[in-house]
Amino acid sequence: MRTDRAPDELRPVSITRGYTEMTPGSVLMEMGKTRVLCTASIDADVPRWMRDSGKGWVTAEYSMLPGSSPQRVRRSSIEGGRTKEIQRLVGRALRAVVDLETLGEVTVRVDCDVLQADGGTRTASITGAWVALWDALEWARGEGIVTGDPLTDHCAAISVGMIDGVCLLDLPYEEDAGADVDMNIVMTGSGDLVEVQGTAEGAAFGRDDLDRLLDLAAAGIDRLVVEQAAAVGR
Repeated sequence: MRTDRAPDELRPVSITRGYTEMTPGSVLMEMGKTRVLCTASIDADVPRWMRDSGKGWVTAEYSMLPGSSPQRVRRSSIEGGRTKEIQRLVGRALRAVVDLETLGEVTVRVDCDVLQADGGTRTASITGAWVALWDALEWARGEGIVTGDPLTDHCAAISVGMIDGVCLLDLPYEEDAGADVDMNIVMTGSGDLVEVQGTAEGAAFGRDDLDRLLDLAAAGIDRLVVEQAAAVGR
């Protein structure tokens, strides 16, 4: 069982804004040993299918860099199924808290690059990407590219799981690999669910277990929203 922290405790969290200088939004998101560089850039255009709609778009890309895990990840121009799934998840999560009409016809492109992976890379990506998105939109307003405030709420994510009947928050790789139940939860700052990804890796789990895991995730996400707010001074 877990010895370094309580079952309902997050790993140490660190959010470093302005980590690089070439994009208006740049954040190093750290959850324990997991580290993700989240950057956000602004394109004063939208995809062809959205032109003249009066709405903007938020999209995301995700990748694990070659030195991010003990087994070297190969560079590839072909996106695997897991990569596509995660970047679509990040994009959906961010769009859930952006008013696309207020955004106007611009595209925000978010890149999440995993520098070091120890479980929860997709959830760390979402939590860090929100801060990068905040900074990019602040820059765009300062430049007159965006005139309103399209960001409607916070968005953060966390992993939860069950091992030997015990519910655990924020699983590192070792716990995740041996979990009986593994879930990723995305929520807004107001507590609304954006996405629930859950799997029984062994025996099926009950509705009461699901409720316990959701409550645990909600409490963890509340703490992450506090970290986000502190990072942006909100």
